[in-house]
Amino acid sequence: MTTPVEQVAKQAQQAIERKIAEELGVRDGQVKAAVELLDGGATVPFVARYRKEVTGSLDDAQLRTLEERLRYLRELEERRTAVLESIGSQGKLDDALRAQILAADSKARLEDIYLPYKPKRRTKAQIAREAGLEPLADTLLADPAQDPAALAATYLNESVADAAAALEGARSILVERFGEDADLVGSLRERMWTRGRLVATVREGKEQDGAKFADYFDFAEPYTKLPSHRILAMLRGEKEEVLDLDLSPYDGEEAGDLPGANDYEQRIAARFGVADRGRPGDKWLGDTVRWAWRTRILVRLGIDLRGRLRQEAEDEAVRVFAANLRDLLLAAPAGTRATMGLDPGFRTGVKVAIVDATGKVVAYDTIYPHQPANKWDASIATLAALAKKHAVDLVAIGNGTASRETDKLAEDLIKRHPELKLTKAMVSEAGASVYSASAFASQELPELDVSIRGAVSIARRLQDPLAELVKIDPKSIGVGQYQHDLSEVKLSRSLDAVVEDCVNAVGVDVNTASAPLLTRVSGITGTLADNIVAHRDANGPFRTRRALKDVARLGPKAFEQCAGFLRIPDGDDPLDASSVHPEAYPVVRRILAATGGELRGLIGNGTALRALRPGDFADDTFGVPTVTDILGELDKPGRDPRPAFRTATFKEGVDKIGDLEVGMVLEGVVTNVAAFGAFVDVGVHQDGLVHVSALSKTFVKDPREVVKPGDIVTVRVTTVDVPRKRIGLTLRLDDEVGRERGGDRGGSRGNDRGNDRGDRGARQGRPPRQDRRGSGGGSAGGSGSSAGSAAGGQAAPANSAMADALRRAGLTGGSGSEGGRRSGRR
Repeated sequence: MTTPVEQVAKQAQQAIERKIAEELGVRDGQVKAAVELLDGGATVPFVARYRKEVTGSLDDAQLRTLEERLRYLRELEERRTAVLESIGSQGKLDDALRAQILAADSKARLEDIYLPYKPKRRTKAQIAREAGLEPLADTLLADPAQDPAALAATYLNESVADAAAALEGARSILVERFGEDADLVGSLRERMWTRGRLVATVREGKEQDGAKFADYFDFAEPYTKLPSHRILAMLRGEKEEVLDLDLSPYDGEEAGDLPGANDYEQRIAARFGVADRGRPGDKWLGDTVRWAWRTRILVRLGIDLRGRLRQEAEDEAVRVFAANLRDLLLAAPAGTRATMGLDPGFRTGVKVAIVDATGKVVAYDTIYPHQPANKWDASIATLAALAKKHAVDLVAIGNGTASRETDKLAEDLIKRHPELKLTKAMVSEAGASVYSASAFASQELPELDVSIRGAVSIARRLQDPLAELVKIDPKSIGVGQYQHDLSEVKLSRSLDAVVEDCVNAVGVDVNTASAPLLTRVSGITGTLADNIVAHRDANGPFRTRRALKDVARLGPKAFEQCAGFLRIPDGDDPLDASSVHPEAYPVVRRILAATGGELRGLIGNGTALRALRPGDFADDTFGVPTVTDILGELDKPGRDPRPAFRTATFKEGVDKIGDLEVGMVLEGVVTNVAAFGAFVDVGVHQDGLVHVSALSKTFVKDPREVVKPGDIVTVRVTTVDVPRKRIGLTLRLDDEVGRERGGDRGGSRGNDRGNDRGDRGARQGRPPRQDRRGSGGGSAGGSGSSAGSAAGGQAAPANSAMADALRRAGLTGGSGSEGGRRSGRR
């Protein structure tokens, strides 16, 4: 029999499940089943793939949302319980208040209701009540016909010296009452959110030191139109004592019963029946309303909305960071091909590392092709000898300092030695230095200098980006904006979920995976990962998934969670190389019995498999969704969801921007994606910009729906401006393009690629102050109107791969501001 406390907890849990189900648009039972699985220790990847019958086929995105909302709503319930207990202990919890608290659907609403009952320091209102002035306040509010001064004179006592003191006490009581009305404050908060704006101004004398925030020296934009990077930039400018921020409520005078009052004051007055009808108490009450708004309610709402702005900006920044990280982790792997990694540098030289098809380091060196040594020919000779000796197929070039020059070196190597049949590719080196100096790198490559480890990491990133990047804290990969200003807990939780989802979507070869990679597999902790590696080293490669049960501390629950994601190619059982879970092997045996064939003969036999009906093999444990997945896996076992590796084939003879002609059709690779379009490398060392309007013939809300970083695309050149290094491109190949060369419309000004790392912001112009109710217009453009129009209204994020892409495309300068330049100069 359940206790009352348990009954209440059960009801709260059911309410949470109903709310999540409503938000996700699914049945309550689906949410309940998923919650039970997650509470039981199952991971999101496991539930999404192997418990479809239980959850009604909720996918990993729905489960991640469910997981996040479950966490929030449970925190809300804990706080609700604490509030009920606190008010109950004060003896003030009546049925109406309890119902109001139980109906609160957000933390903000709950705190609004709790505020009047929240234990607080002795306030002016409390002191006035103790002096017996609450009846005075009540009378003046209820009957404005009373003369305030005359009525106040009747409330004098030892604590109240005169009528002025009595009226001041009564005002304190009413100000607190107005400011603690939960419904009123909630409505004013939402009104201020939809009508207000954030105003930024530069602090006196900070213009030069704070030049990187120049975009915000005289800036105003509605809250609801502010993109996340602008909010975070301004908050950082305030933190660095460059900017002053004002959360303006847009408090223009509005018509109402209180002449001269703004819209918010009118609403407070209306809520409490205050109106100026010429009665003796009307002016005093009107002044009290204004005082309540300006000294209490506005201050509180300013704090609330500042928190909301930061919260929404953080949420969006984390979402962008997670999306970029997913693109990077799921980039096409070059696979098991011998690769040369080049970590570019000028004075310190270019670090060279050769890894074989398995990623093992077989050679390394340092060459000095660039200034000041300028040993170009000797460097090419060294690289050619290494490539020939170790049968190198691919050359991976890090995209940091000196990458453009090193790319030319690799290009010259390929031209001089066509017999080597080398293919070169630029690789993001973000976080490579973090890996090089890490404890794991020291353990993995103890004999190599830190600088050489970076070249090794670059080579391995081309072979398998996912396997290499999991060795680095995702926050160090550098594909986010303002990441150091974000909540550490929120960012880490989101990025860890992305890494976990990506690793488990691809699957892991248990016989070659590193401990950091194994740690990201469903159900495997850091200790278990080390134990798997130790068992593998001591006993040789695993031959079956069953053998995993022999690993120390890998119990039944861990085996259940991880087994389906661990692959054993060339093992004793072909199913162990697939994503079919061992628990479902009996289904495969039934399928074999029905077809009368051998397992190896059935695997990959699409014709035979497509002739089978999943329902014929379903039972109470494994339903049609799981059987369908099994048949699909048998058709293409261990298939990799990542795209096939390709490199763009740049047009012969088109090596610099001066070689481009309007109308040329070229192949290129997408280097980055922004809200206003995509940056594409077409092999001329300046990225071109495909504006969002040129991505498709249909409306594109999010460019990521069309392209993502790493995609190989065919583009047509629409504008070329050699002096300003600006290239305009389109994916709409059938459209007519302008004939004039050097046109200024829609292009991007491309700085030399790779000369700057992605950790600096963009130089900014000073924006005009925007209209109080304006849309906020700005753009991430370059130094002129065309760049502004090309950028389409988004400023440039700093400290990210996006900032690097904007610089390469010429839409920003080399250093400076966190935001983007306005379209057009002042």
